[in-house]
Amino acid sequence: MAGDSPLALLLLLLFFLFALCISSLALSSSPQSDPLSVCIVGAGIGGSSAAHFLRQYSPAPFAGPPTLRIRVFERNPVVGGRMARVKIDGDTFEAGGSILHPKNYHVLNYTKLIGLKIKWPNSSKAGDGDDDDGSFGIWDGKKFVFKTWSVPNTKKLPFVDKVVSFANALQLFFRYGLSLIRMNSFTESTVNKFLKYYESFETRPVFETVDDMLKWAGLYNLTTRTLEEELVDAGLCPALIKELITVITRVNYGQSSRISGLAGAVSMAGAGDNLWQVEGGNWQMASGLLNVSDISLHLSEEIESISKLGNYYELNSTKGNSYKCEVTIVATPLDELSIRFDPPVSIPPRKLQHTHATFVRGLLNPAYFGLGSAADIPHLVGTIEEPGLPFSSISILTRHSEKDATYKVFSRQTMGDALLDQIFSVRQETIRIDWGAYPHYQAPEVFAPFILDGRHLYYINAFENAASTMETSAVAAENVARLILTRLFGKVDHSVSMSSDASASDIRLHSDL
Repeated sequence: MAGDSPLALLLLLLFFLFALCISSLALSSSPQSDPLSVCIVGAGIGGSSAAHFLRQYSPAPFAGPPTLRIRVFERNPVVGGRMARVKIDGDTFEAGGSILHPKNYHVLNYTKLIGLKIKWPNSSKAGDGDDDDGSFGIWDGKKFVFKTWSVPNTKKLPFVDKVVSFANALQLFFRYGLSLIRMNSFTESTVNKFLKYYESFETRPVFETVDDMLKWAGLYNLTTRTLEEELVDAGLCPALIKELITVITRVNYGQSSRISGLAGAVSMAGAGDNLWQVEGGNWQMASGLLNVSDISLHLSEEIESISKLGNYYELNSTKGNSYKCEVTIVATPLDELSIRFDPPVSIPPRKLQHTHATFVRGLLNPAYFGLGSAADIPHLVGTIEEPGLPFSSISILTRHSEKDATYKVFSRQTMGDALLDQIFSVRQETIRIDWGAYPHYQAPEVFAPFILDGRHLYYINAFENAASTMETSAVAAENVARLILTRLFGKVDHSVSMSSDASASDIRLHSDL
């Protein structure tokens, strides 16, 4: 460079100094501290949704590590929580949360994000059967007080199918009259209010309590009265409430029409048309969300204690491990868990409603129902609220032949062998599952707080006292994620989101899944 002029050397020196300043500025603007540690207890739809929304809404750093480091703990060897499958003679069926509403927009978005396929059962009431003839009966323990007509193999005769559907609609109208219209109006009104939870952040606040969240959407009053009281005021006839409404609440929540109003309305929405499920199992939503949320998953590791130590929480597990987390989210019902909190937390006492799901491969006994043939038994047998009735519902999941089918029985108590042998003439295989499925609803409902300690210990399942579904868990999880990020960073970054067009081939599965 001996031939270069002094001016050229000076310009070159200034260029290097400018580049050094830019580099230093970039380094100084990138995060130097470790990412905040977030621990989530529970890998069901609530916990996986929380991980997803925390990752989606976190302020994106200019450079360096992610804003949050997320750990998810699951006491079971698989994810999914109350979204579980059961296998009977090689076939698998939903054992927990089975159906989803067409306006469950969070879970619909999950299927697009993860690349899952949607399955539309032929009957929303019958679970996940593929050959549902749509027949339905209301059993009072002695006789069918209502029973629809059905014609076998109507799928191949669309005209006949429409005629039968029209005849059954007339049957319903003659029995319940204009109350059917009032029932639909009540349900649609509740669903429309719930849709406020999908509004943009500009119009939808972050809620610190369940009470405020419900009041904002106009749903709180429904939790202060029973469904029966609400429906009487809406002008529904007593026969409709005693029969059809009670069948719906017993199928979906194992409880009578004395259930609290909002849970009852959500239950009624779950008996509508165009309900769907994920092909291959709803649990895949939890699995897929965790896969794409950059989390550390701890399966078969139950959290025994959560202690507040200075500016972090210490979580101790059954494996003897200890974890430090600046934010902790409980995404599983605390009602029947023995997690020790130090200092103790206070939540209103709540009893879980246990649903006993009994899966039977065999054939129903027509004599038990006072019928001459098993083919005369409706596809779904619902029951009214009568003492001594041993089951809430019986539905066909799939029919293998005229004398062989797989059934799902819901009951409030364990179905013993002697009782099953009365109801079934043939039993080849029987599987029993006891679910602590949802709260026992009793108006007026009292809600646990989303923030358990006034700091950074959060409880998603506080919302379950309003209604318990896969979608309500997702809605509560989204609010809790926004609440956390707002309290940590003062804002939520919703300008950067995961593509809803992601395909299954784009996802790198977590090694533990």
